[in-house]
Amino acid sequence: MTELSNLQFDAQHLWHPYSSVQNPPLLHEVVSAKGVYLTLADGRQIIDGMSSWWSAIHGYGHPRLNAAAKDQLDKMSHVMFGGLTHDPAVSLARRLIDITDDALQYVFLADSGSVSVEVAIKMAIQYWFAQGKTDKQKLLSLRSGYHGDTFGAMAVCDPVNGMHSQFAKVLPQHLFAAAPTCRDDDDWKDSDIAEMRTLIKANHDQLAAVIVEPMVQGAGGMRFYCARYLRELRTLCDQHNVLLIFDEIATGFGRTGHLFAYEAAAVVPDILCLGKALTGGYMTLAATLCQTRVAQGISADGQGVLMHGPTFMGNPLACRVACESIDVLIESDWQQQVLSIESQLTDELHGLTSHPSVKEVRVKGAIGVVELNQSLDGLMDWLPGFIVDQGVWIRPFRSMIYVMPPYIISTEQLTLLTNAIKAIVDKIEDSGKS
Repeated sequence: MTELSNLQFDAQHLWHPYSSVQNPPLLHEVVSAKGVYLTLADGRQIIDGMSSWWSAIHGYGHPRLNAAAKDQLDKMSHVMFGGLTHDPAVSLARRLIDITDDALQYVFLADSGSVSVEVAIKMAIQYWFAQGKTDKQKLLSLRSGYHGDTFGAMAVCDPVNGMHSQFAKVLPQHLFAAAPTCRDDDDWKDSDIAEMRTLIKANHDQLAAVIVEPMVQGAGGMRFYCARYLRELRTLCDQHNVLLIFDEIATGFGRTGHLFAYEAAAVVPDILCLGKALTGGYMTLAATLCQTRVAQGISADGQGVLMHGPTFMGNPLACRVACESIDVLIESDWQQQVLSIESQLTDELHGLTSHPSVKEVRVKGAIGVVELNQSLDGLMDWLPGFIVDQGVWIRPFRSMIYVMPPYIISTEQLTLLTNAIKAIVDKIEDSGKS
């Protein structure tokens, strides 16, 4: 009996993100990665325009991150965090506290971005419970938002256009306000915050927290909005005794041009969720930070303990690599790298604004988005193959073709990415005519 190839076995036995086993996705087997390149089993090298879903900000195979992982492996790859501690976890907490706002003084080390959101939700609800306000268990979020795939996180994703509508009957029912439309503070209209203001005023006795993705709504539609919205939201939360959670899993560690997106608005959340780029894309790790009043408030009744404790919490190997990734970032000229990427994406994608298939081109920091007038869902039988044929890896979704490249990408490599986007748009236009 002939043994199945990796791709054949995968098609018959493995699930991939948001995929069907009855209609397996077109796959490309990666055998190695270095810098901005993925090497495929057939020998082709392609530029990763996705940073492995926004996480590999330093590219692949970074020598300092490799060395940190190898050094930690020789000491211990894992030890339980219950009743024990270790230098990688403490060192990572030190770094996170140092690079975030002074108000954020407590760190919970989680397994993944979704789990960091779960922990943030628990923090908010437990905080009010310990204050004797046991009715404050609702959350308020933005439409077009995305916060993860676990049940607590799904419940604060967009309930209509999100990916989790079939779970509506079993998810907790929370509140949603219209997403802001302002792009810059100059575009500000008070109507942007009107529904949010109304919902907070009417429901503050039941609201534990508002949770938003600051400045950039990621997987919910790659939407950008202005800093003033966050300032207005902070004021509303303070006025009505509601906690504010920022989900910076996608935006953290420089992606928008600020180390953290909240810095653009000079607004500090009560609770901050981080993930993705935390380890430079080496392994899964996330963190939930909170202000002292939240951490101490959870135990205000003398009984409250934060009700979460994953088996792999504070994994030493992940924490050690995360420490090195943060050091590499802070010691680099990342601001100029991101600014250069932003400038080049703006220049090279601008011509697509007049393309008949294109609805809009958006750029913020090291994020470039081309939104089309049509959904791409019906094109995925051939589109991934066409993309790889351009020498790049881009993963479109809905009507969006977008890139979030590693910060180390060169101008020549980025031009190959933008040229590929143009070729994709032209090909989609041509396919619609045939």
